[in-house]
Amino acid sequence: MKKTGISLLILLPFFIACQGLVERMAFFPDTADLIAPGDLPENVRELFIHPEEGIRLQSYFLADSASDKILIYFHGNAGNIGHRLADLQHIREMGVNVLGLSYRGYGASSGRPSEEGLYRDGQAAFDFTRDSLGFTENNIFLMGRSLGSTVAMHTARNKNLAGVILVSPLSSARDQAGVMGMGLISPLAGNAFNNLEKAVHLRCPLLIIHGTADTVIPIGLGRKLYNAITAPKRFITIKGAGHNNLSSPQYADAYWRAIGDFITPDGDDAR
Repeated sequence: MKKTGISLLILLPFFIACQGLVERMAFFPDTADLIAPGDLPENVRELFIHPEEGIRLQSYFLADSASDKILIYFHGNAGNIGHRLADLQHIREMGVNVLGLSYRGYGASSGRPSEEGLYRDGQAAFDFTRDSLGFTENNIFLMGRSLGSTVAMHTARNKNLAGVILVSPLSSARDQAGVMGMGLISPLAGNAFNNLEKAVHLRCPLLIIHGTADTVIPIGLGRKLYNAITAPKRFITIKGAGHNNLSSPQYADAYWRAIGDFITPDGDDAR
């Protein structure tokens, strides 16, 4: 026991360093390219959420007074929520309220990004939506794109939500390292960003959208996650689409139709 304990103490800094390496490779925040509050469209309000002391999270709220449903949007690993404003507006036009979040260290949010920090940010956005904006749990959708899929999956655990939408999701950081040609060192990713581990805790309806030509997070990882989930689910493939062009004119009709069918009343039969 003593020898094992000493070995663990020796290895602990190594594992901590590996976690730091994974996170440095995961986050590419933009804190410079910001939209001034006065330049926001009329229907967009900038709100700030406080997940913990010393952290302030920027968010955009797009209201639809005719709807009792809301979608919380978790973006990918680069940029900030301002770069997704067009997507937020498109979703708002489908007839739901929308809250888009910039994680800690992104956009005008304070702090520094980390895996656990992003998960706390996701929960804080959910709590704010329920407690401050007044939406009930079963009227809340979560949408996570790319790395944001891990925030959506973590936040959705054991909740009776209206549904979860994952766009180009990964199964785990370890799997992702493998497809990036880092197979020999993929074990160093450990349990980071492990959507598979959270799959058993998903209760609500799920939609996954993935492009067949995605070379960043290949569609096989999205299918691996899909196969691990037992909740009601649907997998939509966008033929020929890559990782960053799902909403481009070539693929936009199929992409937005899948999302609209899921979140609007006409899509109830799909859930």
